[in-house]
Amino acid sequence: MADASVTSNDQHDPHTTDAARHHDPAVRGFASDNYAGVHPEILAAVALANGGHQVAYGEDDYTGHLQDVFRRHFGPRAEAFPVFNGTGANVVALQSVSERWGAVVAAESAHIHVDECGAPEKMGGLKLLTVPTPDGKLTPELIDRQAWGWGDEHRAQPLAVSITQTTELGTCYGVEEVRAICEHAHERGMVVHMDGSRIANAAATLDVPLREFTTDAGVDLLSFGGTKNGLLFGECVVVLNPDVARGVKYLRKMSMQLASKMRFVSVQFEALLAGDLWLRNARHSNAMAERLETAVRDIDGVTVVRPVQANAVFAILPRDVSERLQKRYRFYFWNEHTGEVRWMASFDTTEDDIDSFAAAILEEMAKR
Repeated sequence: MADASVTSNDQHDPHTTDAARHHDPAVRGFASDNYAGVHPEILAAVALANGGHQVAYGEDDYTGHLQDVFRRHFGPRAEAFPVFNGTGANVVALQSVSERWGAVVAAESAHIHVDECGAPEKMGGLKLLTVPTPDGKLTPELIDRQAWGWGDEHRAQPLAVSITQTTELGTCYGVEEVRAICEHAHERGMVVHMDGSRIANAAATLDVPLREFTTDAGVDLLSFGGTKNGLLFGECVVVLNPDVARGVKYLRKMSMQLASKMRFVSVQFEALLAGDLWLRNARHSNAMAERLETAVRDIDGVTVVRPVQANAVFAILPRDVSERLQKRYRFYFWNEHTGEVRWMASFDTTEDDIDSFAAAILEEMAKR
């Protein structure tokens, strides 16, 4: 007789799963907004798109509708190309506005230079010309340190400028700062790319529509971030000026960024952008960073070293204190030499999270 404890496939309850939870969902840290889970409204959208068959590789109804969603935010010429991740978005975008002999001017602290394992150079064939900046932001004057040598066959030709909004140092370009960069670059025949992995946080800080500091300011194309603002996965290359970008759909495939079941990427962006979820999430994470800065600014021995303009707080405190804190909360050293650390707030960070962390900092400082 068969073992009665063994259940055949056709008897298996379809609502059960053999997966096990391997973490405590009540634990949150301050290492990165990439650590956060998925916003419930995004998960609901993924479930909405599930079931039945849809054409693969972006020919589905959700990706088609997504174009209208992005155009409402960025203007009638905008075209969105969903991709898997931010590095892929940057590589695809920058390749589309460059030549094999081209170079991209960027801040020395830029993600494309520091944190993408050489992908723009190795995968995209792009030369990066970087400039030191005090606050992560380029200016026309700083761009000119590398924007020269056109016509010299011995020098990679500066064809594009890439800025990050918000920057890797937590700072935010104002509308006029972006406009000045775009005008300066365009006068020199260069195009402007914006790495917008935290673009929603910038809009929340500036309190202006997305197109005001992108399309209307002269940005040609951008990498639009979703993962750091509540998505399960996915970013978008958004072409704002079709006159300067070429072959994005081919580059996306060639760069291994074309999702077969693209509807599940596109529906996330629709849920994020069709209403105000993108802004709600960003405003909340910004507010939590402000709350943290307020809570620690008067703790003796803690120095907040950069302006808090989005959802990041940079601080210096005694190394032994930071190392003890890291055993209680996840976060990273930003500068090993100076002891500077970075604390990131996320869409799901709570006031209790902030208050408990600030109390822990106070406790560890008191032990000294």
